[in-house]
Amino acid sequence: MTEPKNPVREAILSLTAECGVGKTISAEQAARAVSEENFQRVLKDVRAEAVRLAKAGTIAIYRKGKPVENLDTFKGVYRLGLPPA
Repeated sequence: MTEPKNPVREAILSLTAECGVGKTISAEQAARAVSEENFQRVLKDVRAEAVRLAKAGTIAIYRKGKPVENLDTFKGVYRLGLPPA
């Protein structure tokens, strides 16, 4: 059985891959890729999926240009990108 499609996960993975190592995207960019009209509603899902992907080592969550250390408690504005090489 195949996994159901997760548009939030797919948006995060494709956008971070497109921008490449050393560049990041905003959570809003990922949310807008899923739903331009209702992106505010999608932001919570983007954060939850970003944390799952970061815990798996697939992407990194950045605050002020540095990878977030505690993925469960970080606050404020964050950006998503590929993990540092």
